[in-house]
Amino acid sequence: MALRGPLSRLLRCTLSSCQQNRSHSVAILGAPFSKGQKRRGVEHGPKAIRDAGLVERLSNLDYAVHDFGDLTFKHLEKDEHFMHVPFPRTVGRANQLLSGAMSGAVGAGHTCIMLGGDHSLAIGSVDGHAQQCPDLCLIWVDAHADINTPLTSPSGNLHGQSVAFLLKDLQNKMPQVPGFSWMKPFLSARDLVYIGLRDVDPGEHIILKTLGIQYFSMRDIDRMGIQRVMEVTLDHLLARKQRPIHLSFDIDAFDPSLAPATGTPVNGGLTYREGIYVTEEIHNTGLLSVMDVVEVNPTLGATPEALEATTSLAVDVIASALGQTREGAHIAFPKIPEPKEDTELRL
Repeated sequence: MALRGPLSRLLRCTLSSCQQNRSHSVAILGAPFSKGQKRRGVEHGPKAIRDAGLVERLSNLDYAVHDFGDLTFKHLEKDEHFMHVPFPRTVGRANQLLSGAMSGAVGAGHTCIMLGGDHSLAIGSVDGHAQQCPDLCLIWVDAHADINTPLTSPSGNLHGQSVAFLLKDLQNKMPQVPGFSWMKPFLSARDLVYIGLRDVDPGEHIILKTLGIQYFSMRDIDRMGIQRVMEVTLDHLLARKQRPIHLSFDIDAFDPSLAPATGTPVNGGLTYREGIYVTEEIHNTGLLSVMDVVEVNPTLGATPEALEATTSLAVDVIASALGQTREGAHIAFPKIPEPKEDTELRL
């Protein structure tokens, strides 16, 4: 595996404190990778999101945007199944590469946006973030819990097991998956909150209940309202102390009518207003440090309009997390302009 030029330069930057102000510097890391699941096409997600105007949107929010391009992943010719898990070594190596890139970007003082790719990439993204910010907390916005182990997963796909690799609480429940010897679990169950769940496997359900993980299903959102969900989420994660937030956002958290170009759509998802409210509230904390946006699959858009709807939504979510508001961004006019002294009405 190799890094393209800008990324290799990024990793040579002098690392700075995790608490450094990143308010006007955003790094974009592309991860065109699909081996965490069986549908091809999701590797084209980073390009599709960029083509939808991501860099321009963030630049208009007055950020210095550093697009470090895409990681280059090499797929192993021989990568036998582990149990019924496909491509374990390929996925492990890809995440190791991403972890190093993310650690470098966070350490260089940027707020980071990781564009996937499938959700197995969150393993490397969160791990790299944690190398610089070991006290981070994780908000996982998704239709799925992605907390299966190889012993509970119905499909074996690693994009449905990402969180299990991160949690210290599951360390004795996880077999030694080939390709992942480089990492050790580091996250406590109390430092994780799910939003938007509506397709949870039986094994995942017992894990969530046994570990006491805070989660909000779509039923909870219907019952409580998204405002109360975010109040409880942020109180749960930040009441003890203020700390960096890692937001991992699967586009399938939205209802498929809004985001059709994705691999595992589930009816009854977040509305546009609910999803944007989530990211607005996270931005308002001032603590967002890294955001993943994953599972945009351009090949699954039945029409050009379906693809455009999905990629535009991804850009909206990212921009909202970085300060775009539904009241206006308030960049062009920091105060009410006044006429200059030499400005006179000429008759």
